[in-house]
Amino acid sequence: MKLGTVIGNVIATAHHPAYDSKKMMVVQLDDTAVGAPDSVIALDQMSAGPGDRVLVMQEGNGAGQLFDGRGPINTVIVGIVDAVHEQSTGA
Repeated sequence: MKLGTVIGNVIATAHHPAYDSKKMMVVQLDDTAVGAPDSVIALDQMSAGPGDRVLVMQEGNGAGQLFDGRGPINTVIVGIVDAVHEQSTGA
């Protein structure tokens, strides 16, 4: 799972039937690896909106299971984050 921030929404009039009645959001991911995309399109299960910090599951099998394995679904917003507390390692 990854943390990110919702930066917009996606409106697609022509799409796979698996996306019917589902909201798609653009999520700017935190701490992306070099060469990896820094933003993704995710199906929104949590009614997130622009500016919300979110928890994103980006793994096809797990994401597909949330929708009974129907359709080409890879990335899903599974939580809205209230706060992140980082603990130093004391090294």
